[in-house]
Amino acid sequence: MMNKDLPRWATAFVLPVLNLLSALLVTALVIHFLGESPIESLQILVNSAVINPEGLSYTLFYASTFIFTGLAVSIAMQAGLFNIGAEGQMYFAGLGLTLSMLAFDSSLPFWILIPLGIVSAALFGALWAFLPGYLQAKRGSHVVVTTIMFNYIANSLMNSVVLQMVPPGEQNPASRVFSAAAEMPRLNQWFPVLGETPLNISFFIAIIALVIYGVVVTRSAWGFKLRATGLNQHAAHYAGIRISKMIIIVMLISGALAGLGSVNSIMGSTHYLSLGFVGGAGFIGIAIALMGRQHPVGIFLSAVLFGALTQGGFDLSLEKQNIPPEMVIVVQGVVILFCGAMEYLYAPAIAKMLKLKK
Repeated sequence: MMNKDLPRWATAFVLPVLNLLSALLVTALVIHFLGESPIESLQILVNSAVINPEGLSYTLFYASTFIFTGLAVSIAMQAGLFNIGAEGQMYFAGLGLTLSMLAFDSSLPFWILIPLGIVSAALFGALWAFLPGYLQAKRGSHVVVTTIMFNYIANSLMNSVVLQMVPPGEQNPASRVFSAAAEMPRLNQWFPVLGETPLNISFFIAIIALVIYGVVVTRSAWGFKLRATGLNQHAAHYAGIRISKMIIIVMLISGALAGLGSVNSIMGSTHYLSLGFVGGAGFIGIAIALMGRQHPVGIFLSAVLFGALTQGGFDLSLEKQNIPPEMVIVVQGVVILFCGAMEYLYAPAIAKMLKLKK
């Protein structure tokens, strides 16, 4: 039995769970070698990220950004494309959002500014993904290579642009703070139990994006063409699908989704553009797409998991001095390793067990 012949419940649920447990086991061993108790550390992480209402609010805040980057990678994967440029696309989208806010935050009301910021972020994210998509579609340049290059280009470009935005007399490499009208409404206004956290209505926008993604990919004619392109481009071409057009459109949508992650980070939290605000969210989106099997429910659960690791990891490093803050990156990297490069590690064993049962 081949990996692709495994039952859907095995590939969609059993394999991700086994991969996650393996990643947690490796993490537990690392924590043990650092001289701390893995069980106690896990308790701190869960309490900080899930049980505590304020901690859960931060978890969902991080998850809101991760949902968008996970969706960006997932929809590209549906077409057989590996967009690893969500990091740069989100970074460049932050520039578009900021430019629109700096230009109009003092003259427009919030009910115009917020949609304007969302549209600006999506457009700039799509723009940054367009050229890699075009080069793949028209020139055969592999999208993995071009999106990697564009991540570095975006980083260099933003290093120059943001420094030009620093207000006179300020030392922080960031733009000026937006007016209050440009701030996304926070959920603690309606749910005080969440505490003073940045969780905002971007979370609901992310859920809506998940639903739209699920419906479009699985219930629409265009979604069928999208999946057909990803399964077999040659067969899709002979079925009348314009492959080059599909690639460009998908990359535009992917970049727009990545760009929407900047709305949560900037308009929902800092209210200004700063260097490095993406913080690796684009790369985490790759793990979320792989672990979530490009399914909306899987993407949501994976995003919440990585949000919990981010939030819980911060508090864990504060309470356990032997565990450095960089441990969060280690855990995320191990999860990516098991859910990406070693995705089908347990597939032969599962296939053998199913064959024995028969």
